[in-house]
Amino acid sequence: MASVLNISNAAALALHAMAFLASKPDRRLAAGEIASELRVSEAHLSKVMQRLAKAGLVKSVRGPHGGFVLGRPADEIRLLDAYEAIEGPLGDNHCLLGIPTCGAKRCILGNLTEVVNSRVRGYLTKTKLSKLSDVFANE
Repeated sequence: MASVLNISNAAALALHAMAFLASKPDRRLAAGEIASELRVSEAHLSKVMQRLAKAGLVKSVRGPHGGFVLGRPADEIRLLDAYEAIEGPLGDNHCLLGIPTCGAKRCILGNLTEVVNSRVRGYLTKTKLSKLSDVFANE
């Protein structure tokens, strides 16, 4: 099903993996365990986790008792941090097509895209992982 708000699989996976890690602050979680919980490919998850580690959002410990933990306290990590670690800086694109190609004097959607972009940016900026630590709490 189509959606106007389109977040890449990698960015969505990063957001969910970070929330899952926040729900288990006292444990190292193996990639396989996270992938199983999120019902995703372990190979894809591993690539996403590498990018999060490079950004300092997670720490990776190798070995039989290894796994992933948050790189900083959950109340210091915004959803925007995880999103931008995967996608790069979140722009202020005002055109649904990504570039104004229609040549119209004004957008046929008015300021709707500006409002949506602003709301999404605001939510990702203000929402910290600590606020989501109960999302996976039924485990």
